Amino acid sequence: MTKYYEARSRLVDRLIKEGILRTGRYIEAMSKVPRHLFVWPGYEDYAYMDNALPLGDTGQTISAPHMCAYMLEALKPMPGDYILEIGSGSGYQAALLAEAVAPAKEKNNMWGHVLSLEIVNELVEFARKNISRAGYSDKIIILHKDGTVGYPPYYKKEIYDKILVTAAAPKIPKMLLHQLKRGGMLVIPVGNLYMQRLMIVEKRRDGSIKAKETLGCMFVPLKGKNGW
Repeated sequence: MTKYYEARSRLVDRLIKEGILRTGRYIEAMSKVPRHLFVWPGYEDYAYMDNALPLGDTGQTISAPHMCAYMLEALKPMPGDYILEIGSGSGYQAALLAEAVAPAKEKNNMWGHVLSLEIVNELVEFARKNISRAGYSDKIIILHKDGTVGYPPYYKKEIYDKILVTAAAPKIPKMLLHQLKRGGMLVIPVGNLYMQRLMIVEKRRDGSIKAKETLGCMFVPLKGKNGW
């Protein structure tokens, strides 16, 4: 709809002016993904305000657009990447990732893929529905799983080019470090239940880990065996 397109354009312009969105492929992703298709029913007119919004009475939220943009810039997803997302929520961040790793202008055989894990059953179905109607079902798989133990669970071999955790962890789950490829990146909010720091974790070519704290943030708690 025209009103949503215009609102989305204004939001993206503001994120660019604020210096949060800087990279062309991520600007394009946020300009293209229809966030109003990923909010809880009744919140469509709030979709392009820069706020987190509740996902019904699940206790979960869709992150504020500025945080989604910041995580894209921190994770640096590229065409062809295989990405693991922990915490599907409404599916919005997964759709942004899909636009980055499997853009329509690239040939299909050059596409990456997004595997997203969600522990709240109600949100699994909600996210799948949103992904389908927004046209990303061929680029994203959403599974009802505990992402804190990785996927496949407890599998210690390197699988993923990038890993994004969209809920607050008390510490970085070790299984995610095992499953991250050398040269890969993990972005995760770490802290207590009230305040966290977004961590950017790089797995170097020699297998060593380099972690950097960035901005303060507030996410819902990460649920699961290695969460809260």
